Amino acid sequence: MKKVLSIAGSDCSGGAGIQADLKTFSAHGVFGMSVIVSVVAENTSRVIDIQDITPDMIEKQIDAVFEDIEVDAIKIGMLSTKPCMEAVAKKMEEYKPKNIVIDPVMYAKNGCSLMDDNSIETLLKVVLPYADLLTPNIPEAEKISNIKISNKEDMKIAAKIIYEMGCKNVLIKGGYYIENALDVLYDGKEHYYFETKRIDTKNTHGTGCTFSSAIASNLALGMTMPTAIKQAKEYITTAIEHSLDIGKGNGPTNHFYDLYKNGLDVSEDK
Repeated sequence: MKKVLSIAGSDCSGGAGIQADLKTFSAHGVFGMSVIVSVVAENTSRVIDIQDITPDMIEKQIDAVFEDIEVDAIKIGMLSTKPCMEAVAKKMEEYKPKNIVIDPVMYAKNGCSLMDDNSIETLLKVVLPYADLLTPNIPEAEKISNIKISNKEDMKIAAKIIYEMGCKNVLIKGGYYIENALDVLYDGKEHYYFETKRIDTKNTHGTGCTFSSAIASNLALGMTMPTAIKQAKEYITTAIEHSLDIGKGNGPTNHFYDLYKNGLDVSEDK
């Protein structure tokens, strides 16, 4: 079984962060592991508070995994402070893992900030170069590239700007901002486009976490980058289409819709 590690914050309401990542890993048939960098008191409506784990403990969690278990892919999500980022980057340099997908989480779905503004420069200079794939949404891509993104051409320009900062691939997620849920991948040579229908729902809590974790899972399973993204796009679209109306705000996606619908394969000849 392939093994995938999530380095991110936790979400006590279960829709995003580490909790969403582990659900996504399980849905893809890979073994999920976690390094918690922040404990986030949040629900579908708001972020109440954030308590960061010490850099030393972040490093020890990473050591605990790598000294014992082979890691086939890593998803890095919320990194709220400069010391946290430096701790994660230090261990990425030490262990040099493959298939690193970084989701530069800056804001919760309800708009609450999840990253200290003073830490963004550290993210770009210290963490971003380790990304085999960076997956910013439109607000994050605007913040990183320092340009306004209003259409497909803007996405292509921003992707090139971000690529030149040092990551190997950039996927800008259009979501509900651009056309029909259009995402643009740039690998330094050409652009790839992934488009699905836009789904009219407010229940999109954790979509970025889930999408990036699905991509990491697919890379661990041996898919090429475009194929991993294509398959993950289909998965997250299904999860959003059958999202759960839980809570008073933005409900979570349905990570196990196919499993709930079809059940486990318990046949002896599977």
